[in-house]
Amino acid sequence: MRDGQPNPVTRLADYQPPAFLVPDTRLDVDLRDGETRVTAHLKLERNPARADRPDELVLDGDHLDLRSVVLDGRELAPGDDYRLEGPRLIIPGVPEAFSLTTEVRIEPEKNTALEGLYRSNGMYCTQCEAEGFRRITFFPDRPDVLSRFTTTIHADKGAYPLLLSNGNPVDAGDEADGRHFATWEDPFPKPCYLFALVAGDLACLADTFTTASGRDVALRLYAEHRDLDKLDHAMDSLKRSMAWDEKVFGREYDLDIFQIVAVSHFNMGAMENKGLNIFNTSCVLAHPATTTDAGFERVESVVAHEYFHNWSGNRVTCRDWFQLSLKEGFTVFRDQEFSSDMNSRAVVRVENVDFLVNHQFPEDQGPMAHPVRPAEYQKIDNFYTLTVYEKGAEIVRMQSQLLGAEDFRRATDLYFERFDGQAVTCDDFVACMEQVSGLDLAQFKRWYAQAGTPVLTVEDEYVDGEYRLTFEQHTPPTPGQPDKAPLMVPVKLALLDGEGRALPLDDQGRKETVVILREARETRAFPVPARPTPSLLRGFSAPVSLRYDFDERQLNTLLAHDSDGFCRWDAAQRLYFAALARVVDGGETPADQVARLTPVIEQVIARADEDPAQAALLLTLPTENAVGDRHTPLHPQRVHAAVSGLRATLGEALADAWWRLAEGLRESDYQGDGAAMGRRRLRQVALGYLAAAAGAGQVDPEPLVAHLSDTLAAPTCMTEELGALRALVHNRLPGHDAALKAFGERWKDEPLVMDQWFGVQATVPGADTVDRAEALLAHPAFEWTLPNRVRAVIATLVNANPSAFHAPDGSGYRLFARALKKLDGINPQIAARLANGGARLKRLEPGLAQQLGDALRDLRPGASANLAEVLDRILDA
Repeated sequence: MRDGQPNPVTRLADYQPPAFLVPDTRLDVDLRDGETRVTAHLKLERNPARADRPDELVLDGDHLDLRSVVLDGRELAPGDDYRLEGPRLIIPGVPEAFSLTTEVRIEPEKNTALEGLYRSNGMYCTQCEAEGFRRITFFPDRPDVLSRFTTTIHADKGAYPLLLSNGNPVDAGDEADGRHFATWEDPFPKPCYLFALVAGDLACLADTFTTASGRDVALRLYAEHRDLDKLDHAMDSLKRSMAWDEKVFGREYDLDIFQIVAVSHFNMGAMENKGLNIFNTSCVLAHPATTTDAGFERVESVVAHEYFHNWSGNRVTCRDWFQLSLKEGFTVFRDQEFSSDMNSRAVVRVENVDFLVNHQFPEDQGPMAHPVRPAEYQKIDNFYTLTVYEKGAEIVRMQSQLLGAEDFRRATDLYFERFDGQAVTCDDFVACMEQVSGLDLAQFKRWYAQAGTPVLTVEDEYVDGEYRLTFEQHTPPTPGQPDKAPLMVPVKLALLDGEGRALPLDDQGRKETVVILREARETRAFPVPARPTPSLLRGFSAPVSLRYDFDERQLNTLLAHDSDGFCRWDAAQRLYFAALARVVDGGETPADQVARLTPVIEQVIARADEDPAQAALLLTLPTENAVGDRHTPLHPQRVHAAVSGLRATLGEALADAWWRLAEGLRESDYQGDGAAMGRRRLRQVALGYLAAAAGAGQVDPEPLVAHLSDTLAAPTCMTEELGALRALVHNRLPGHDAALKAFGERWKDEPLVMDQWFGVQATVPGADTVDRAEALLAHPAFEWTLPNRVRAVIATLVNANPSAFHAPDGSGYRLFARALKKLDGINPQIAARLANGGARLKRLEPGLAQQLGDALRDLRPGASANLAEVLDRILDA
């Protein structure tokens, strides 16, 4: 609650079409330090789709100083002709069609919320999704009002030589007093959340792309001058994305120019504004010396994601914010498929599933659970969630599997053609799937409406040459949804014989099939010569929690022989989870697990040359959060002792094998291809096990410290350098303080590297890291107004360091609450997103739950609407 009052709720059931449409918008933005004037010329007309024909025009505004309102050339008088009700401008008695001109004054320099127009590192930029445009001018700020925008920007030419907006450049010139202007015209109607403006002094990397129809598109990537050498990878990723989208989805780019601007102060990863994408620097800048391999992969993925939005989000957009997954889930699916084609499909799929299971599933099972298409919200900013994005992508993936590749392509072609230039719904998307395939997907649409992770329990029996699998699905209650109906669940499966070979499942000899479940309980039978090992949910064919009582022999068979990358990884994870459960709940020691796990790990190491990246995934233990989410009540310190103990014990038991990998995978010169990235990834896993054993005193630390010190002295790339630093610091090995200081001094002028430096320290295991985090917040390089820096300290401590966040004395919770309170006064969006780190409150053992609850309850009085909604959901669950 905010000051004791509930936040207003917006409900999907209350949706009505906009009362007025805005076919044409002309903006004049006069940028001056300390004051910006925005003049908006709108052409408006009544919407024939709105049956009740309201008498008054209502426009959204926020933090606007209104200077004038002119309707059809007549200046209106406040009170008599219009009124301001809170942030809204209301004009009664308007005609059927008319023009409206408003002039407002805004102060971008004071806009620390980073919504609307603000200044970052000396340049002006915008972020309008979801409701930021109302901080620029008065407008019907909703996604189903599409308008053609023409934007003219005026600014001082010396300070802001670059003036950018959406669409194509159509005019530019000099003005008096050393100022200049530029005019941009976007020929495609778009909602105002896709508006963008940038003014600054930036370096440009230029290139061109020739489309399938032969048009030349100018590509322009902008960053601060010192970062020009970090744009090449993004440019390569962009060109590959454009070619891929033409080939796989038949989508050709439609403007004369495509631009990306790197911005350091940015709440999100990136934004797909039509023709002018604005990126967080962390998602566009990449150089081997300053960026890890994971960073390179992220740049490739995010560049692709935002480019793909040109069609799945821009040309076809959302009718309302409840349909957010229409664009985000679909586009995540598209960027995942692109990454799979650019890299190892098996590895990318496992990475995506790993992230979903260990991050979105807990969201689905906690107080923040909501459907992919929520029924209501208080602040839409709080619904840019993993459920909307990642689970939404899985819903699209299931449809692609149900239809098959050919029909799915035909259905997406139909979707783009039918709804080009419109704002539509998730139902419209599914209707295209139904029309092309002939499938009845009415039951499938429950995936959009029901929250929670379905639990799929599988039982089996083998009788007289027939193997029977019985599937039972159940979705547990979630906030506001106590009862759930059965879903349409595609389960891809195979059956393996005693040698790990796939058995034929039908008369055609097919060795893989998809079972479509529709009922709460169903049985399928397969004639096979002996009891097989089931390979279930291949490729993770549905976002469900699979419950099947695998024995160790079956898991070893799957890990050794299954051709499905997900099922191999899942088998390894199940072995690790079982071993850790015996330690956490069964009273066994990490040493007791070595005999069971060593043969499994040795088997993976023996085959590591086949796919080092996949081997790295198979050899990586579950995170402490992932383990903790499988234990109720949650005792974070007990889980930390189990995971760290098992890692150290395996490091000691297999030290020779880890050393062989670490030495054998060491590179003399940097290579940037996927194979080299996979080798570096596997090397980091090996070094991690050795460092854990050395830090626990189970192996001699001296040779490892020498090895890591050599790497820090002459790294081939940031992956190696940061990996060596992390191994030293996290395990408190000799020389770690000196290494940390030297790293910070070396990279003090590289903000993104310094984010990593802060993050390494915030994730040092142990309760004493809370004091370290306090010191980091007081560090001269820490900025509360810089979201990346805040996330590097607070988000990593809260979400990636449970042994510190859940310090037994509650110090981690108190630090968390103080940070949220401070942030809420600066940037409510970031505060609310970080507050989600408290979502495990009800699962904690009583003592910790009480301390965390007390810390969060103290934040309620005076909390912003963004933060209050999250606090209410967590505390009132």
